[in-house]
Amino acid sequence: MKRGLVIGKFMPVHMGHLALIRFAAERCDELIVSMSYTPNDPIPPTLRFGWLQALCQDDPMIKPEMVADDFDDESLPLPQRTKIWSTFIRKTYPPIDIVFSSEEYGEPFAMNLGAAYIPYDPPRTQIPVSATAIRQHPFRHWEYIPPIVRPHFVKKICIYGPESTGKSTLTQRLAAHYQTEFVPEVAREIITSNDFTVDDIIRIGHAQHARIEQKLKTANKLLFCDTDIITTQLYSNHYLDLVPKILYDLERQVSYERYFLLDIDVPWVADDLRDLGHQREQMFTVFRQALERRNIPYILVRGTYAERQATIRQEIERLLAEG
Repeated sequence: MKRGLVIGKFMPVHMGHLALIRFAAERCDELIVSMSYTPNDPIPPTLRFGWLQALCQDDPMIKPEMVADDFDDESLPLPQRTKIWSTFIRKTYPPIDIVFSSEEYGEPFAMNLGAAYIPYDPPRTQIPVSATAIRQHPFRHWEYIPPIVRPHFVKKICIYGPESTGKSTLTQRLAAHYQTEFVPEVAREIITSNDFTVDDIIRIGHAQHARIEQKLKTANKLLFCDTDIITTQLYSNHYLDLVPKILYDLERQVSYERYFLLDIDVPWVADDLRDLGHQREQMFTVFRQALERRNIPYILVRGTYAERQATIRQEIERLLAEG
């Protein structure tokens, strides 16, 4: 039986990695895919390993493994580093017959391991991408990121502000323009009036958070969110004079790339959940101060509905250009 080995950090795993793994799997009877990690990795190892397992689960001969890299020294010359790595691999795995790699360390590593070496597209002409390039500019390499990995790189955009400032319409139009998903104000699906309870508020918080997680799976680079958990906290405090602790816990689990604070310089439009038209200035101040207390940067959006959309799109274009 021929046992092959592919090693890497897979930070993140991308289409180039998957092509290498498929190439290797066709040339051996068992393939160990060894993912190394350190405590300071920018992408958590459990998340990366989950991706790797999911992407390899359909082929039982591919064996993903996760190992701590607490011995490597990148300052050492390549021959020395690969010797250290080969010693570690011998202690960790059964005998390896073939090493597969696209990296320059592949050949000396295989030699130190006493294994054959089969390179795969070392110049990366077939899939011209690296994990480093993806981390730096994920949008520029979006097509090389597997769908299961993309949610990690989706940038969440919060359309934020008090009642009747155009948030819902703007959120939907922006999502349509950028061909992506949006998260609605889930409270409107749960309550029909402002006569609600603490349990209702907690349900709203959980539902808003769950909808974000759901929409991230299919979002295209951006996810536009109509309000956030801070908004739920503010209305809970206003109507119930308290904020359940779980709302602060949920807030810490989600971060946004941009906050757009919508001003109140558009006409008030009443509905069954809007009853604060007489307190517009006060509520705008409450919303603004909630961001400022948290040191969250925001972009103030004013003008007509068309002008608001133009302002936000201009900033989104800058964000997309950054990659």
